[in-house]
Amino acid sequence: MTHKIAILGASGYTGAELVRLISTHPTMEIAALSADRKAGLPMHQVFPHLRHLDLPNLVKIDEIDFSQIDLCFCALPHATSQSVIKALPKTLKIVDLSADFRLRDPEVYAKWYGGTHDALACQKEAVYGLTEFYRDEIRGARLVAGTGCNAATGQYALRPLIAAGVIDLDDIIIDLKTGVSGAGRSLKENLLHAELSEGAFSYAVGGTHRHLGEFDQEFSLLAGREVRVQFTPTLIPANRGILATVYVKGEAAEIYKTLAEAYEGEPFIKMLPYGEHPSTRHVRGSNFCHVGVVADRIEGRAVIVVALDNLTKGSSGQALQNANLMLGEQETMGLMLAPVFP
Repeated sequence: MTHKIAILGASGYTGAELVRLISTHPTMEIAALSADRKAGLPMHQVFPHLRHLDLPNLVKIDEIDFSQIDLCFCALPHATSQSVIKALPKTLKIVDLSADFRLRDPEVYAKWYGGTHDALACQKEAVYGLTEFYRDEIRGARLVAGTGCNAATGQYALRPLIAAGVIDLDDIIIDLKTGVSGAGRSLKENLLHAELSEGAFSYAVGGTHRHLGEFDQEFSLLAGREVRVQFTPTLIPANRGILATVYVKGEAAEIYKTLAEAYEGEPFIKMLPYGEHPSTRHVRGSNFCHVGVVADRIEGRAVIVVALDNLTKGSSGQALQNANLMLGEQETMGLMLAPVFP
């Protein structure tokens, strides 16, 4: 059976990454691609690296016949997705890559994103899209909300540890480095080559990054009490990749054992040998996530390091993993591409 797929917002980085991944998928066919300002253009004119693919031209969303679509990926900007998704057919399966449906509480959404939610009924039915931990709910979902790429990286380090009670919940620090593609494709002065290259800078320092809303929501739900982590992201002069260095209080060997048991059998989460730590260059362009645990020199403390590709495992690859489940396909289908190296 071939599933007809639409990608809304196909002119952005995550949209192009979805096209790249789905082009090798044996049971998915891209039937519609939308863009706003670039509507009417062939996809290869926007992304020349996709020239070899036979793709439909970019169109406006209202030009798509959704009665012919089995599943829609929504790769639109934050606050745009909610109004678009609200108007889509109620029978259509949707994977949203924006932040619009990640937070369950409308008041919490308003706090972090600065406005009221325009699609509360959809927000109530949305399933949080961290596949390894919401697999059963995702299989039966109509609408899945993809996680933030930074939020996913931190959760892979911490969720099993919080659930098992092997770390101090009041002493968690997430120091995260992220590539520039996570900021999207729109022109921003601080992302110009001359502004970004040969340096690195932290942003949202002091607890203002929006992905903290996801950490608060998910970690507190797991623990059954309020959990607040310290989180500082740093933008580095790299196109792709996230490296999270997470500092916790707990026994390193027990932490490693807990993570290894939690991820045993997971197709995309790979534990490194105890004492080793990963690099973003070893997951680039793939849906794999590498996790390492190192004992700190201070007794009773440990360092967890997680690496993934923000555009793949952190966004579009995760979205395809969820879509496979929603459509009853093998979860790994179209996603077992090896990382690009060097």
